[in-house]
Amino acid sequence: MRKKYKAIFFDWDGTAVMSRKAPVEKAVQAMRPLLTKGVKLAVISGTTYENIAGGVIESYFTKEQLNHLYLGLGRGAYNYSFTDGKPVVFSHRIPDKAELNKIHKICFDIHMELKNKYDYDTDIVFSRPNYCKIDLMVANQRGDNLFMQSDELEGLRQCLKEHGVQGGLETLISLSKETGKCYDTSVEATCDAKYLEVGISSKSNNVDDIFDLLHEKDGIRAEDCSFWGDEYVGIEKGIFGSDSFMRTLKTAGGDFFDVSQMQGERPEGVKQIGGGVDAFLKFLQEQV
Repeated sequence: MRKKYKAIFFDWDGTAVMSRKAPVEKAVQAMRPLLTKGVKLAVISGTTYENIAGGVIESYFTKEQLNHLYLGLGRGAYNYSFTDGKPVVFSHRIPDKAELNKIHKICFDIHMELKNKYDYDTDIVFSRPNYCKIDLMVANQRGDNLFMQSDELEGLRQCLKEHGVQGGLETLISLSKETGKCYDTSVEATCDAKYLEVGISSKSNNVDDIFDLLHEKDGIRAEDCSFWGDEYVGIEKGIFGSDSFMRTLKTAGGDFFDVSQMQGERPEGVKQIGGGVDAFLKFLQEQV
């Protein structure tokens, strides 16, 4: 790729590293020269700070390099820049206790609706800052590889069909939004096959907040940016993976790349590269 980008947004698990427990040395080695040149790098991930390079990503870079690194984490919850080598939350979407309680109630109601109407068992992870994860395939364990696996899509479709959930994922997302209305709360519902995630924000909020900051500070335009992930593929017609939320009205003019090998429909404008983590790290090296 000959085009040189002023800003590169990328997912972490499955794109920059194989798993949260995998070594990060190759990723940070590829990042350092770009940060030294002043290229803006933005990690966009659904996880929290503690799960990015063991919670000490700042230790891998100099203070000067960190001036060009950004993190958009927690599915829209937190956006970080670095000041004097330390992480600083420059914007967030953290609800107060009352609003968070509503989110928990919404997800529990979804859980009960699936159980009572379809005899569909789910588990709920309540510990996220502004959303909950509803496990749609409790018997399927991902181990250390927490990103979407190739066999999960068909497994989920079959599971929904067996329980009589007509309309598949679209039904679950509609159920989430309708349940939110019962609590006067507008929710964002996304799915990576195993988990239905219901909360008040998404990766779109992370990307837009960081892009706005870069545009204001450095005049960076969407055309100056590329966006990399491994979860763009369509789960159902018109419903795409979590990385598709990096493509917003503000960022649509950028270039979007998918390193996943999975076959299927991608959002308009997303180019499938394949090659996984190695392909993304090679791209970073070529940008130097």
